[in-house]
Amino acid sequence: MSGRTHACARPERTCVGCRERAAKTDLLRIVAVGDECVPDDRGTLPGRGAYVHPVTVCLDLAVRRRAFPRAFRGRGPFDTAGVQRYVQEAERQAP
Repeated sequence: MSGRTHACARPERTCVGCRERAAKTDLLRIVAVGDECVPDDRGTLPGRGAYVHPVTVCLDLAVRRRAFPRAFRGRGPFDTAGVQRYVQEAERQAP
């Protein structure tokens, strides 16, 4: 035996809020459009993306740590109101 497992490899990303690694499908991709953060639930928007767990706690940590300007390699604060609305709506719909 070669010691290899036959499990499928899944891409992993790091949440910019809590800094934990998770499967890419479990995280929400966020993209900067101008000076605003936009949720990219389909993962098709162009540009650099930052990943965050779709929960308020991780989003608040990312904002407090100023993780988005670093992740996007951009200047200044980014408006996260749209992402906060998206995450709050997702939390309401979760069972």
